[in-house]
Formats: sequence, structure tokens, C-alpha cells
Amino acid sequence: MKSRSLLTLFLIIVAFASHAQNERKFVRQGNNYYESAMKDTAKLDTIQFNKAEIEYRKAIEKKPDDPKWNFNLADALYKQKKFEESAEKFKDISDRSSDKIDKSRALFNMGNSMLMNKKLDESIAAYKQALRNNPKDLETKYNLLYAMNMKKKQQEKQKKDQDKNKDKDQKKDQNKDKDKDQKKDQDKKKDQQNKDQQQPQQPQQSKISKQNAEQMLQALENSEKKTQEKVKKVQAMKAQSKNVEKDW
Repeated sequence: MKSRSLLTLFLIIVAFASHAQNERKFVRQGNNYYESAMKDTAKLDTIQFNKAEIEYRKAIEKKPDDPKWNFNLADALYKQKKFEESAEKFKDISDRSSDKIDKSRALFNMGNSMLMNKKLDESIAAYKQALRNNPKDLETKYNLLYAMNMKKKQQEKQKKDQDKNKDKDQKKDQNKDKDKDQKKDQDKKKDQQNKDQQQPQQPQQSKISKQNAEQMLQALENSEKKTQEKVKKVQAMKAQSKNVEKDW
């Protein structure tokens, strides 16, 4: 009985060791893919990072709570620009960790994931939480200031856009008022035209030029002279007739 128990125990130990070796094999393979992807800094080798992700997941299936393997998986997701997934994974690592330094590292990487995903408020909150666990981390302080500066620029841009929209709205209102005024003026002109058409039109006095006026005056003078000459002739004839008469 004793020898059989020892044999059973030995088999269990061998099986456990073999199981652990398989897990580490996945992790080692994942690390190889990860390092291969990191060699070429000129481009992002998402294929190798994806292979590393697959191997890390295989290892985590065997040992789900291992913090290092989970961290490697989150990092591989980040390198593939799967920022939403990596942020969730780093948060999960932080929540499970009791060590302040490990928690700070996970929160720092969570902040980076949020920052790359343009979630500035969330990234700032993650960096601040990381600094609460490790106040001396200069890299976290730098990233926090960087995220806050980006937030400030974003707010300034939003304010400029709002001011532009206000100016556009004001110009629209001004144009509307101008159109209303123009329409009022046009309506007044139309009303005046209608009134003018309804009233009887006065005969227009004919205009004569200065030359025509002088010619007309000259003609009147000539006519008057002729009339006076005729009168003089008649008076002369009457005088002659009186002289011819004899006294009886």
C-alpha cells in the first residue's frame, strides 16, 4: 500500500511539472514573438505581436491569475493598438494587485492606453491614481502633465470653435435683419409707386432752350415793330387827308 501511494504521488508530481512546463512553453514562445516584433523599430510588426498574444492567452488558460503573464498579454494588445482591450486588462491587473509598485505600473499603462485612445479625462485619472501608489515615478508625472496639456489645448480649441459658431450666428442674424430692412424699403417703394399710379398725372410743362426763347422774343419784337410802323403809316395818311381838305 505504501509503495503504491508513493508511486501515485510521484506520478502526480511529474504530471504537475509537465503541466507547468507547457504553460511556460507558451509564455516563452510568446516572449520570442514579442522580442522579434520589437527588433525592427522602423515599423510596427502587428503579426508578431498577435502571435505573442495568442501564446500568452494559451498560458493564461492554464493559469488565469498569473500577474506577469496577464501583464504580457495586456502589453501585446497595446502594441497592436487594441487600446480599449489593453486598458481593460491593465485595470484588471491593477484591481487584483496588492503590491503598490505593480499596481502603479498597471495604472501607468492603463493611462497610456486611454491616452492613445484619446480619452484624456480617463488617462489623467489613471496617471493620478498611479502616482498615489508610487509618488516618485517621474515617467508617470511626465505623462500626466502631457495629458493635462493636451486637455487644455482641446478646451481652447472647443472655445474657439464655439466663438466661431457664435460669430456665424450673429452674422446670420444681422443678414436676416438686413434682409428684413431691404424688404421693408422695397415694400414702401411699391406702395409709393401704386399711389403715384392711382393719382392723376399733371401735364408736364414743355421745356424750351435758351436759344429758342431768344428767337421767340426777337420774333415778338419784330412783330411789334411792324405793328407800330403800320400804325404810324395810318396816322400819317389821316394827317395828309386833313390837310387836303379845303375850307369853305
